[in-house]
Amino acid sequence: MGHLKRHEAGIIVGRSNGRLLVVATPIGNLADLSARAREALLSAEVIAAEDTRHTRVLLTAIGIAKPLVSLHEHNESQRTPELLARLAAGGTIALVSDAGTPLLSDPGLELVQRAARAGFEVHAIPGPSAITSALAVAGLPTGRFCFEGFLPSRERERRAALAALAHEPRTLVFFEAPHRILRTLADMAAEFGAERAAAVARELTKAHETVYRGTLQELLARAQAEANFQRGEITIVVHGATAAASAVDGQLLRRHSGAARAGAAARQSRRDRRAADRGYPRRGVRAGNARRVRRGPPRHGRG
Repeated sequence: MGHLKRHEAGIIVGRSNGRLLVVATPIGNLADLSARAREALLSAEVIAAEDTRHTRVLLTAIGIAKPLVSLHEHNESQRTPELLARLAAGGTIALVSDAGTPLLSDPGLELVQRAARAGFEVHAIPGPSAITSALAVAGLPTGRFCFEGFLPSRERERRAALAALAHEPRTLVFFEAPHRILRTLADMAAEFGAERAAAVARELTKAHETVYRGTLQELLARAQAEANFQRGEITIVVHGATAAASAVDGQLLRRHSGAARAGAAARQSRRDRRAADRGYPRRGVRAGNARRVRRGPPRHGRG
């Protein structure tokens, strides 16, 4: 990695004004592509896309023809030097994901980091995002929220991740695959509580956009009853833990800690009494030592 940093540092010296444009694209409705985003795509000499086939469909629909290169999680490290070289030559690159704002559960972080480190201009062309769109219609608090992306696909890891978030007071936002929505809602109900308020937004901005609101238990029951619930792109928004719940959790923790300390003190007291009954000092004598004392002093062996 050291030689890459030295190489990128060297780029700064002789570079022209290369620009990397991080462009948000529609999450479903083509009309959501901003005029500025369209201009950015037109100005780019090449477009780095998560899936070139998907992006080519978008470009064709809006009447733009541009060279495309793939940039996804499996080739980003190999592709980035080539793109940095284009920037060093003064080129303009547009970075797009399949839908929405790049880097949010999408590739592109390494390219942005290395381009910024090398001193190139990096500009955001804001636009659609399933995260903010789901928050806007969920009917849950939006003053503070955290985005958790996709949960682990394996149940054990998923339950552990949810358990770690059970007392998070901020509103939680997740992406989920349709074939896992039932299991995820069931796990959320188990870890967060069946009565926790939530919303499931599917196919946002598309013709079949649907937003389901209710408790996690109600949403699970609806997902089991309605086939369409398990179709399309899904974003889950969950109410954060309430202050009352956090206070109760703190009280429980303190009670458990107090009980543990009391139990330890009682065990030490019993050990002290046993030691005193045998004529040894009360403090600092453990049960194991008392057992050794009971057997008497060691016998002298040979040697």
